[in-house]
Order: sequence, then C-alpha cells, then structure tokens
Amino acid sequence: MTITAPAAPKPIDDFELWLAGFTQPTVLIELGALATCVALALGFAWLLRRALGMQEEKTSVLFGRRLVDGVMFPLVLLTLGYVARSLLAKALPLAVFKVAIPVLVSLVVIRVGVKVLQVAFATAPWVRVLERTISWVAWLAMVLWVSGLLPVVLAELDDITWKIGTTTLSLRTLIEGALTAGAVLILSLWVSAAIETRLLRKAVGSDLSLRKAVSNATRALLMFVGLIIALSAVGIDLTALSVLGGAIGVGIGFGLQKLASNYVSGFVILAERSMRIGDNVRVDNFEGRITDINARYTVIRSTTGRESIVPNELLIINRVENLSLADDRLWQSTVVSVAYDSDVEQVTRLLLEAAVVHERVLKDPAPSVALSNFGADGLEFTLGYWIADPENGTLNIRSLINRSILQALRAHGIEIPYPQRVLHVRPQRGVADDGTASAVHETR
Repeated sequence: MTITAPAAPKPIDDFELWLAGFTQPTVLIELGALATCVALALGFAWLLRRALGMQEEKTSVLFGRRLVDGVMFPLVLLTLGYVARSLLAKALPLAVFKVAIPVLVSLVVIRVGVKVLQVAFATAPWVRVLERTISWVAWLAMVLWVSGLLPVVLAELDDITWKIGTTTLSLRTLIEGALTAGAVLILSLWVSAAIETRLLRKAVGSDLSLRKAVSNATRALLMFVGLIIALSAVGIDLTALSVLGGAIGVGIGFGLQKLASNYVSGFVILAERSMRIGDNVRVDNFEGRITDINARYTVIRSTTGRESIVPNELLIINRVENLSLADDRLWQSTVVSVAYDSDVEQVTRLLLEAAVVHERVLKDPAPSVALSNFGADGLEFTLGYWIADPENGTLNIRSLINRSILQALRAHGIEIPYPQRVLHVRPQRGVADDGTASAVHETR
C-alpha cells in the first residue's frame, strides 16, 4: 500500500466578502422571504398530515410526534428555500440563503436518519450513538459548506490515495462511498418500515400473518438490494463476492443449518397460515397464545403470563396442537364424584345450572353432563362446557364453576364421598405378659 502526501491547502478568497453581505439592507428582504417559506412549509405539512389522517401517528417518519419533528416540514422548507433563492438571486446579492440552504440540507439529513432508525430499531441500544454520529457529520458538513472549506477539504481527501492490488482508492472515494451506502440503507429501512406499518395496520388473524410474511420478505429484499447498491457505491467489485458467497453457502450447510432452517420455517409458517398470531397452541407441553411470529422464532404467551421463545423449526417438525385453527372456542371439563345413593337426575341438573350461570360459558353449544364412571368411592359425573375467550384464562373459569358446584351440592345435602377403605382383622393366638391369650389385629 502506497500513500501520497497531501498538497498544500488552497486559500479562501470570498469569505470576508460573504460576511460583509450581512450588513446590506437586502438582508431584510431575504429574512422576509425565509419567514414566508417557513409559514408556507408549516401550512402545507399541516394540511397534508390532516388529509392523510395521520394526526394520531406519533411515530411517523414524515410528521413525527409534533409537526416540526418529522421530515416533511424541513423537506418542504428546503424546496421552498431553493425556489426563493433562485428568484432572489436574479435581483439582489444573497447572504442569508447561503447559510439557510446548507442548514436545511443538514436538518433534512439528520431528521431522515434519526427518524428512520427510531422506527426500524426502536429498542436497539446503539441507535442513540448512531443518531449522534449522523448529527455531528451533518453539522460538520454544513459548517464546511458555509465557510467555503468544503471544496478544499474534498480536494485534500482526494489527494490521499493508496493502491490495493490493481485498484487505486482515495480517502474521498471511501468517505463518499460510505455516505452513499448509509443513505441507501436508511432509505431501504424507511421504505420497508412504511410498508410494514401500512400492511399491519388493523390486520388480525390470518390476514395479520400473511401481511407479516409479506412485510418480512419486503424488508429482506430491500435490505439486500440496498446492500448491493452500497457495495457498488464504495467501489467493491461484486464479481469478487462469488468466492465469499460460496464460503457462506458452505457455512450455512454446516454450521448455520439450524439458523437457516429456522428462518425458512418462519416464512413457511407465515405463508401457509397453519399458525397465526392470536391462535392458542400447545407445543411440547407448553400451552399459550401466539403473540408474535418472527423470521427465526415464535413467541407463545401462557395464561399465567410466562412467555416461551420457540424456534420455528420445532413448529414445523414437531406435533403442534392448534386450539384455534377451526375457531376460537375451547372445550373444558371437570369431574365430580358423589355418593352412590344420590339422585342422578338432581345431580345432573345442579351441574348444568352451575355452568350456565357464568357468562363466559357458551350457551351454543350448551354444557353437557354425563355419568362417566362408577368409581370406587362414588358415582363420577363429567361436566363439559365451551368458552370462546381462552386468552382471558382457563384456570379461573374452571375454578369458578367448581366453586358453584360445591356450593350447590352442599345446599342440597348431596354428599361428596371420602375415599372408602376396608379394615381386615385377623385374629392370631399369642401369650401376653400375664400369661393370658390375646388377638393380634392387622389393619390394611
């Protein structure tokens, strides 16, 4: 690698003349034109936000929490500023707009980068550092632009070169390529986040799963295209990636086969909709409601509040009970034992009444009672009933019905038998201490 020494910096000739322009009376005209542009930009952004019905969208990249927080306001203001500068430049010398335009360009860059990162990676800890980096780079570029040092700095960076193989690279080329790559990736994230927001809005059930699959596929495709464009912008020959692609393929075949299998399984689950967000499933003795289906794993939340992270491959290769595939109704049962001398018809009626008084128990299909077994201690009745909201808990409704059954049986004097045991007494002849015969009792 060979490094060429930078050339001497070029002098700045018009900096003092530019500063003197702020003392001219025409500055007031420029300030008035800039204030008009601000008012028009605010009005246009407000009308557009209202027309699109996005007043309640607090995470919008275009509009943000407040109107001036989003990208739309500085973008419209920058456009109006360019128009105003072009018109005023024909009639008077400019001073204010030479500062305003670079400031607005930097503001647009910062708003786009920060807002897109906040939407795409809301919980990532490194987003704050990246946001500050974007801000510092944008403001530094603005200062160099306004001061007239930007062409000088670019020329100096262009003179710093080194040779790698047959390719000669300059520091300016690398910086411009990195900035282009960052801009392309941020734009890809912006488009994918907007598509995901639109697709998942007001979607439920199977429709939600299908849109989630389309959203994941769209984001992956845009990120791939953005990465290819970014590598081209940096100056990397994409044909050189064929060896790297082969190595990655071998790595996936051996070390990353489980990870690749989980990702493929995730897209299969979302595409075929055998399991959807909101379904109640039982996987590996864990029962709960699917709250999210990601590309690699699925989140299942039980009624006790615990969450299980299940790799998607397990949902494909193992047996999964989907309790909501046909509908959301769930059947439950409870077993009650009463004494053999109890009135069967009366017990049946009391069990049915204990179930139907609860609002969560469905009336269609109605609860049913069956004399299911002649137990060792008494008659065993099975009460079965349906509920339509298992996400609100299954143990609580079972407990309420059991308490109603216990109260009804006690009120009508129906006995819930205790376990029956038989005592066998077997006499054995023995001699006590006083010489008399005694019997030995054995209890079983």
